[in-house]
Amino acid sequence: GRGCVGPPSPDSATTCRRDWLAGKTPLIWCRPAERIGGSYARGYDYAAPAIGSMTTGPGKAVTGGPAPGKAVGARRHRPSWRPALACSATVAVLVAVFAGVFPRFAQYSQAWSSIQRVPAGYLTALVAAAVINVAVGAWPLQAALPGLHYRPAFVVGQTSFAVSNAVPAGGAIGLGVEYDMLASYGFSARSAASAAAISSTFNVFATLVMPVVGVVALIASGEERWHYVVIAVVGVAAVAAAVAAFALILRDDDGARAVGRLADRFVNAALRRLRPGRTVDLSAKVLDFRSAVVGVIKTRWLAVAGSALLPQFTSWSVLFLALRGLQEGPNTGQAVTWAESLAAFSLAAVLSSIPVTVGGLGTVDAALTGLLVGFGATGSQALATDLVWRAGTLVPQLSAGALTFFWWRVTARRRAAP
Repeated sequence: GRGCVGPPSPDSATTCRRDWLAGKTPLIWCRPAERIGGSYARGYDYAAPAIGSMTTGPGKAVTGGPAPGKAVGARRHRPSWRPALACSATVAVLVAVFAGVFPRFAQYSQAWSSIQRVPAGYLTALVAAAVINVAVGAWPLQAALPGLHYRPAFVVGQTSFAVSNAVPAGGAIGLGVEYDMLASYGFSARSAASAAAISSTFNVFATLVMPVVGVVALIASGEERWHYVVIAVVGVAAVAAAVAAFALILRDDDGARAVGRLADRFVNAALRRLRPGRTVDLSAKVLDFRSAVVGVIKTRWLAVAGSALLPQFTSWSVLFLALRGLQEGPNTGQAVTWAESLAAFSLAAVLSSIPVTVGGLGTVDAALTGLLVGFGATGSQALATDLVWRAGTLVPQLSAGALTFFWWRVTARRRAAP
């Protein structure tokens, strides 16, 4: 029940989960306290071992839990106005971008006319790229959770993505849904928390690495402008520092404490200016994070890193094919090269990690169209490219997420039946 305290009895969690899977009780009301990595968590307040807050994709966040040995008190009631504020911000940004910004340099009728002229060959390639983009979404979770097969990884990944990117504050809800789905497939809460921490961390790395890859591609293709070189140097230095800190955390507990103390120093210095009297202890969270991920990362780091980068490239491939298809024919303006499209995509995607709107809707679109126009695309061409890219990436994944959730509920009831 909602008021459970202390560790559950051996049968309480199983009975409660079975009741929810059978449709007898709502999820948020029925989960008793469960032990996760030394901490007790209730409802959606799982103590996922993580460093502060990390995104696993647009709009999906993982928040670090308490240190081992500390019990979570009564279930925290988050202010009811936060989801409403997030929803209002998303609607406001969407209206401002799609009704205010885009019509200033392009007309939707021209964009639709451009879309209708895309050759059949490119449409076929777009459909294939969209299918591949959905299919590879299971691999990051598979790489982070040994023993997880492709089918359950696909079901969990797509459902969690859909929840995280379809509702305000969906990151926390998506994380709770992911934990329960993995539990129904026989994985412990600690394993689920470890997988969430690993996939979240490497998703952040992938998002930060992609702009460096894009700018380096620009330089390699012959566009050696000084600001490209500066961005590449700064980006490489930032990624190298992040990788060095991560390696230090994984090396041993002393390295993790050193990184935690350094993070405490910078974060608390900022907090003293913004919110006097408030401090944070990131050292304990860093140690929790290390204990949760070190075993998997040391043996599967290459698979985890590759599976985190692959969805970035498959999503960009949808964008690039849309752009090339729209550039076919007369009066299409200056052709945008593959390196320029990769740079535009990578730089715009960074905004998806800033939780202003659900799934980066509006903010990413405005940045992407602006960058494409800056690289030589016409206004209607850039707008049409963004619309096709959204239709080829977001819509299929949300649709797949709705179907996989339905499939999971049906099959989970069978697994939970005595």
